[in-house]
Amino acid sequence: MDEYGWSNGVADYPTLLSGVDMAYYEDSIQKAIEQRNSDDGGNLMLYFDEKENPGVKEKVLSAIPSVEIRGGELMACATVCLKEPLTEAEMKALQDHLRDQFSSGWGEDFEQQEIKVKGGGISVHFWKTDHFFIEMEQPAPKRPKMKLEK
Repeated sequence: MDEYGWSNGVADYPTLLSGVDMAYYEDSIQKAIEQRNSDDGGNLMLYFDEKENPGVKEKVLSAIPSVEIRGGELMACATVCLKEPLTEAEMKALQDHLRDQFSSGWGEDFEQQEIKVKGGGISVHFWKTDHFFIEMEQPAPKRPKMKLEK
């Protein structure tokens, strides 16, 4: 320690973890996201600038952040509920908005909140320029419920 009480050893430097390493903390991170979402509703569409593309705000009911493991790696996700399909331009506007929210808006605020885990705490950053992509996935069609009669 120096005269100010600082230890400038290796232990002072954060350890950067990959998405594979972060998979171990999935439950803790998801709980922190859910807590953050309960504080402000969690809907990333609340921050959408409808002046840019008003059709998107009308068609997208919500975009809720979460995490899930894909290919052994923890990834940020947003579950988007649509009122009606988006045009190609509207989809691009939505993707740009989500990218902005994960990189600086919602994501920047989230990363400043340390998450307590066994052995210490972690800060989660959702943005990595060379590893950020948006993959669209359609939900599986719902099967109708059937009732057996005698």
